[in-house]
Amino acid sequence: MVHPKYKRYFRQTLAFGLIWLTFGLIYALLEKGILGRLIEYPSTGVAYDFQNALIYIGVGSFFGGLVQGWIEVTWLRKRFAKNRFWVKILFKSVFYLLFLILFLILLSLITNARRLGIPIYDPIALENVSQFVGDFAFWSVIIYAGAALDVALFYSEVNAYLGNGAIYNYSLGKYHKPREEKRIFMFLDMKSSTFIAEQLGHLEYFTLLKMYYADMTNPILETLGEIYQYVGDEIVVSWSLKNGSYNNNCLECFRKIDNRFKERSAYYRKRFGVVPGFKAGYHIGKVTVGEIGIIKKDIIYTGDTLNTTARIQEECNTYNAKTLVSNDLIKVLPKSDAFLFTKIGSLILKGKTKAIQLFRMDFNLPPSKG
Repeated sequence: MVHPKYKRYFRQTLAFGLIWLTFGLIYALLEKGILGRLIEYPSTGVAYDFQNALIYIGVGSFFGGLVQGWIEVTWLRKRFAKNRFWVKILFKSVFYLLFLILFLILLSLITNARRLGIPIYDPIALENVSQFVGDFAFWSVIIYAGAALDVALFYSEVNAYLGNGAIYNYSLGKYHKPREEKRIFMFLDMKSSTFIAEQLGHLEYFTLLKMYYADMTNPILETLGEIYQYVGDEIVVSWSLKNGSYNNNCLECFRKIDNRFKERSAYYRKRFGVVPGFKAGYHIGKVTVGEIGIIKKDIIYTGDTLNTTARIQEECNTYNAKTLVSNDLIKVLPKSDAFLFTKIGSLILKGKTKAIQLFRMDFNLPPSKG
């Protein structure tokens, strides 16, 4: 199995490749329209063949997009994670533009050498590329490709702001019409948040909150979770039944978060004077999901399942439990010795006659590697 983190990297990188490929094919068609019946490039005198140009530009563009995407999602995005949006776009654009110039010079060198049937270090191939770089045609390509680069970069940044998969769902209209899904939810809330906020002050508390959520991100991604909402000091995470039940991902998520904060406890204590604690409630059920809003659109879940999960999380205070799980969820998860479940009570919601059995969850084995 490929690690979930790398699956996410591959999906995001593929988006860059597809954007570049689209722009590349458009460029090849525009080039054909401009050159018309010409059989060579006016700027260099190199023979022009539409079929070869289409293949080289298409493959080169797709490969260039994959390279940019991989650099972005695995390295550069982290470097600029704390910068403002315009700073990210500006500095990343300069970086990728320099990369693009080198990439196009190399691509042109390989293409010319192959067409002429000579090595890339042959003086004729080098001279053709030199003429191309010194011609406006080259810089027109840079401008056009730079636009593709910035579109891919803008897409990546907006997608990060909206949430992974949001643009994809909006584009395909997946939830344009409401649909019913069975999903697993975890409502995780910070303990004593009001007291912590009073002790730190609102600005410092907000800094803690950003770090608090940042430290939860990898555990959520590693267990295929989807961040549905941030509600003050509460985070709502959701899984499809398939992703959440696989290897008990939904429960492993809490375990990984818990271990992450144990590892970081010294830092939190030194930086803020307190280590934030948390409690979580789990439940599964059918929800209605769809787009909502006119001025600002969002994809939301509605149904008793969310209300029930929120109530389960609140019951953590009643039973002095760190994690409460409904029996409905336990029944659909694979059996595992990694978790211990202790029945502690039941929950009857207003307007409902059937009680929901509640179990406290404890860890029995060390967290799984990966």
